[in-house]
Amino acid sequence: MEMSANNSFLVFSGTNTRYLAEKICASLGCPLGNLVVTKFSDGEFAVSYEESIRGRDVFLVQSTFPNSDNLMELLLMIDAAKRASARHIIAVVPYFGWARQDRKDKPRVSIGAKLVADLLSAAGIDRLITMDLHADQIQGFFDVPVDHLYASGVILPYLQSLHIKDLVIASPDVGGSKRASTFAKYLGCPLVLCNKTRARANVVESMQIIGDVKDKNVVIVDDMVDTAGTITKAADIMKAAGAKSVRACASHCVMSGPASERVQNSALEEIVFTDSIPYSNRCAKVKQLSVADMFAETIRRVVCNESISSQYLV
Repeated sequence: MEMSANNSFLVFSGTNTRYLAEKICASLGCPLGNLVVTKFSDGEFAVSYEESIRGRDVFLVQSTFPNSDNLMELLLMIDAAKRASARHIIAVVPYFGWARQDRKDKPRVSIGAKLVADLLSAAGIDRLITMDLHADQIQGFFDVPVDHLYASGVILPYLQSLHIKDLVIASPDVGGSKRASTFAKYLGCPLVLCNKTRARANVVESMQIIGDVKDKNVVIVDDMVDTAGTITKAADIMKAAGAKSVRACASHCVMSGPASERVQNSALEEIVFTDSIPYSNRCAKVKQLSVADMFAETIRRVVCNESISSQYLV
């Protein structure tokens, strides 16, 4: 899929997503653009493009995972590109942070996902390319085109390569049932749900299995794993209910706080993520699959005005 460096587009990266941007550029056959981030002693920083981007389509690769410096860096990259007369500014955000705050679920709270969408729009993006939003309706928070990719494009082929017999797909909560149902239908296997109640954010109070997992090999499907409380509790309960093995796969490897230790000590055989977020806390059970080729192909199709939905598996 090599594309000439003389094409009318350039790819730039924020500081903490450079590892993925380099793989995207390798897949596209183009160099990564020269962007410098200058940091001041008080924590403030500035960005500058060290090459002309006038009249070019610029793709800015940056996930907005914690801390908030990643989001601020992306906003400054967008603003600098707009002031440098870029033709189109496309934000490539593999992991869209604050997406769990997509509605008012209790009085007097913010809708963080809408706020981030407004910030990106006000900064000046012409398009957003992202993957596995926590809620599909977040696409409607934007007044610019949103290309919503799915990690199933790399996770499903991996699951098929394992040739798992007596396979069952499970959702760790009712909210993820649509995603799990799509996986189950594609793989031609039964679906199991977990019904959970939370004591508070990141703390699961109770969980029950809806469906049969006895003598089955279970794969739990989710969009992200944060503290791993839900997914490890689900794995332990399914193992206790007679499951032969339990694996998990999720799009985004947030894995904060005690997550790595919980996964290591759980009944999970392995947990599979994409590399939308860097993962530095090594855990023997964690495997990451790269989405660089998928994003590179999407960038190529945007540049060439080709269909994007035709590359989806499900």
